Amino acid sequence: MSHAILIILVFLLCTGAVLCVLVASFYPRVSKSYPLNQRLEFIAPTDKDARNESIDVARKRSIENTLRDNADLAAAKAKKAKPSLIVRLRQAQLGWSKKTYYGVCFGVAVVVGAPILFAGLGKLPAIGFGLSAGLLLPHWYVNFKRRRHFKRFTATLADAVDVIVRGVKVGLPLNECFKIVAREVRSPVKEQFQLIVEDQLVGMPLADATERLCDRLPIPEARFLSIVIAIQSRSGGSLAETLSNLSTVLRDRENMFDKIKALSSEAKASAYIIAALPLFVIGALAVISPAYIALLFTERTGHIVLVASALMMITGCLVMRKMINFDF
Repeated sequence: MSHAILIILVFLLCTGAVLCVLVASFYPRVSKSYPLNQRLEFIAPTDKDARNESIDVARKRSIENTLRDNADLAAAKAKKAKPSLIVRLRQAQLGWSKKTYYGVCFGVAVVVGAPILFAGLGKLPAIGFGLSAGLLLPHWYVNFKRRRHFKRFTATLADAVDVIVRGVKVGLPLNECFKIVAREVRSPVKEQFQLIVEDQLVGMPLADATERLCDRLPIPEARFLSIVIAIQSRSGGSLAETLSNLSTVLRDRENMFDKIKALSSEAKASAYIIAALPLFVIGALAVISPAYIALLFTERTGHIVLVASALMMITGCLVMRKMINFDF
C-alpha cells in the first residue's frame, strides 16, 4: 500500500515538473507581450475597444488624406491666373458681355474726359483722366459687386447649414436637405444650392457638385462646406455634428469680421479723408481762383507736378489700404 502511494506521488511530482518546464519554455510565445502576438493584435484586434480604435485610426487617415487633397487642389487653383472677365462678371451677378463691359468703359471715359476738354484745361489732362476713369471705374464697380455678392453669401450660409443639420437629425437624406435649402433659404445661397441640386439631377456625385461651388465662389466658406461634404462621402461619421461645428465656425468668422471692421473703422475714415483732401483743395481753388490753379493744366511744369503728385497719392493710398485691410 505504501509502495503504491509512493509511486503515485513520484508520478505526480514528475508530471508537475514536466508541466513547469513546458510553461517556462512556451509562456513568452503565448503571452500578449510577445512581438508576434502584438503584430497580430494590431492587424486584427480581438476586443471591441481595439476594433473601435482601429476604425478611428482609419477614419482619421481618410480625413487627413481628404484634407491634403483639398489643400493641394486649393493651392493649384491659387497658382492659376486671376479669373477672366466673364467669370468675374458672372460672380458679380452682372449680365454683361465683354462688349457691354468695354462699351461701359468707353462711355465712362467720354463722360469724364469731355468736361475737362471743354473747360479748356488741355487735351492731355482730358485724355489722361478719361482713360484712367474708363479703365478703373468699371473695374472697381465689378469688384464691388463681386465682393458684395460674396459677403451676402457668407452671411446667409450659416443659416443654410443649420437647415441641413436639422434635416439630417430628423432622418432626411442629404440631397433632400439641399433641395430644402434651394427652396427656402434667401438669395444668393438659394441660387447656388439650386445649381448643386441641378448638378445632382444629371448624375454628378454630391461631393463633386459641391466642389463646383468653390469654382463659382472662391471664398474660404465655400471651401469649408466642400471639404465637409467630401470627408463625409469618403469616411462617413456624424454628419450632423460636423455640419453643426461648421455652422459655429462660420458664425465665429462673421463675428470676427465685424469686430475687425469696428476696430479699423477709425483708421479707414482717416485714410478716406487724407486721400480726398487734395481733390477737395483742387476743386476749391478751381472755384475761388481759376487762374491760379490753371497753371497746373496749361504749363508743362504743371503737368509734371500733376503726374508726380498723382503717383505719390496713389502710392500713399495703396499703402494705407494695405495697412487697414486684414485677412483672416
